[in-house]
Formats: sequence, structure tokens, C-alpha cells
Amino acid sequence: MRSLTMTIALSMVALAGAACGGASNSSDGGGSSGGGSSPSGSAGTGDFGVGAGAGPGGNPGSGGGSGVGSSGAGQACASQSADAGLQQVYLAFAFDVSGSMGANNEEWHDKELKWDPVVAATKQFFSDPESTGLMASLTFFPGPDQRRMCRAGTYENPDVPMTALPSQEFGQAIDDVTPRRERDWRMGTPTAFVVEGTNSFIEEERRQNPGKYAVVLVTDGYPQLCEGSDSIEAVVRHVEAARANGVATYVVGVANPPVPDAPENVENLHEIAEAGGTGEAFIIDTGDPAQTTATFKAAIDQIRGTAISCSIEIPPAPDGRTFDKQKVNVTYTSGTSDTPTTLVYDQDCAAESAWRYDNPASPTSIELCPSACSRVQADPAASLGVEFTCEDVIEIPL
Repeated sequence: MRSLTMTIALSMVALAGAACGGASNSSDGGGSSGGGSSPSGSAGTGDFGVGAGAGPGGNPGSGGGSGVGSSGAGQACASQSADAGLQQVYLAFAFDVSGSMGANNEEWHDKELKWDPVVAATKQFFSDPESTGLMASLTFFPGPDQRRMCRAGTYENPDVPMTALPSQEFGQAIDDVTPRRERDWRMGTPTAFVVEGTNSFIEEERRQNPGKYAVVLVTDGYPQLCEGSDSIEAVVRHVEAARANGVATYVVGVANPPVPDAPENVENLHEIAEAGGTGEAFIIDTGDPAQTTATFKAAIDQIRGTAISCSIEIPPAPDGRTFDKQKVNVTYTSGTSDTPTTLVYDQDCAAESAWRYDNPASPTSIELCPSACSRVQADPAASLGVEFTCEDVIEIPL
């Protein structure tokens, strides 16, 4: 996995003075579209399960010429390309630095079994070249001032602001917050307040930088040491409100190591993840530091992939023309290949590697169906193409 920012090449068809040959399925140099340009949206096989049909310039359907089909007598079509990005992904990390993560005041608070391997994996994620294109922030909880730890405002300004990855700033911040002495660990787990404060930060941030935002909560236990509104139920309410506002919440629970008398500490974290729209929490077993690091990294990698959007806003039709929903092709190019393949249009998503409109009657965005979405999320260096054609290439169900 190389980059979270995928580029969409928008092959926009414009009126041009040079003539082009006939319809998009013409066999001459003006508009062969390979597979995937039939009115039914069918396609031949390719490395993505659909037809490949790219001309020398990398534009599907160019057939080596500049045109992709005629729009009427006296008019001709030529391809133009413009670049746009998929929705930028922002991950706001809320990271538990309470004494139960490593103060060694109980056998199950063993620093070598919990804090050290989790931190190693976290630092690797933030500095990993595979995180290129992702934006992230980092907020530690509880805050350093015990008197203010149970206030949402304490967590509205992250310890590391939204920063492009990879970055060494996160690792340095984690090193700085790691206590040098066991007695210096912070006490308390104000989960409800850090979630509330982090979501307030996100609201302010996305006013300036629109995109896809999510919270990643990393903790080893239940809320404690804040009276009143700090409970799993309170956390769930904040997470549900964020979800209703388009912000998902992922949860990474760090379980106590398997030592005698260690209490269960992560089971009800699943309630938070479910309320946040992300299924179950990722539970990290401890006891074997190497395995803990590997498991934590796998969880973060999965979050990194699923956070990628599979929805593309339909751009304006070129040259001021009226958008025609039946004159659209969508292509996919793997991050390891220069050859695009044409995806199948299927509004029911019954076909493999397909796409559909959000609303076929009045579409505003293109959505990848589950199999195509999974492929793209596993290959975030891939690119998607949206091509406006001159002839009908798909049929929209009534």
C-alpha cells in the first residue's frame, strides 16, 4: 500500500475543430473503445475483470486518435484531461497515555508488554512511506493538568496538529510524553471528554479543509476518574452525534496481558466502535511484544484502507455542455500498471468490479461497488478515470 491520495484523471470530452470518426465503438482511428463501451455497459476481461481499451495516450477509448465519437453533424469530439483528487482523508488520533498503559503499579500495567509494543507500531505508522497522502493529528489523554483533564476544551487543540504523513513529529511527541519515571505517569481515562474535544477540533478543521474525517481512539480501558458524564454511555452519545455529522470513529483496544488477576478491560469498547459506524473494535492482545506490535500495525493498516472514500463527485461536463448520465465511462488503473481498464456500470452492483450512480434518476456522484471499492482501498496508489463520451455507452435502469 503506497499512498492514500488517489488521483482521478477526468477525461473530459470537448467540442473541437478537428474531425473524429463516428460513434465510440467505431473501428477507425477516431473512437475505438476496446471493451466496456457498449450500451449495456458490458466489457471484456482485463486485469481488473473488465475491458482494457486504452490508446497510446493512456485515455481509454482514444484508439490512438484525438476523438471519441461524434455528437452530431458538423461537430467533433476531442479528449481533454484534467486532474482532481479523491476526498482527502483526515485521521484524528486520541491516544491513551494513562498509567494503566505502563506505570508498572500492577502486573497488568507492564510497560514492556503494553506501552512499548503499541508505541513502536504507532510510531511506525506515522513515519511509514505507505502513509503518504494521509493527514493525521494526535491528541494525548488525559491531559497534563489533572485539574483540567475532565474538560472537553482541554482536547480541542491536538498535541500534534493535522500534519501530512509520513512525519517524524508524531514519534517525537510520543517520546516526549513517555514518562521517565514510573511515578510520572498520568492518571485517569477521560474518554468522553477527549472524544467530545476531538470532534470539536474536527468541526473547526473541516470548515477550512473539507474532506473525509474519522477519529481513531486508542485506549486500554474504560472511562474513569472523572465524575458524572464520563462513561461508556456518554462516549457512545458523542460518537453517535459525530457519526450523524459524517465522522466515523474507529476503536483500538489494548487488552491487559494474560497475568493472574488481570481484569477484563476492553469488552465494552465494541459499543463505541458500533456507535461510530465501524463495526467492532480492534482488540490488541498483549503478552508477546512482537505479536502486539504486528497486530496493532495490522489494525491501523486496515483503518488506513477502509478510510479511503469510494465515492467520486461528478465533475461539470466540459465546455458548458449539459451532463448526460448515459455518456460516462469509469476506468481503473492499478498503482503497478499504466494500462487502464474500463469498469462495468451496474446500478444493482451484481457484477464484479462495477460502479453505479448514487441516484440514477438524478446522479450527483459515482460510487464504486463493494468488490471494486475493496480493490481500490487495497491499492491506494491507483487512479480512477471519468470519461465523458459523445455517444451513449451505458443504459440507466428506469
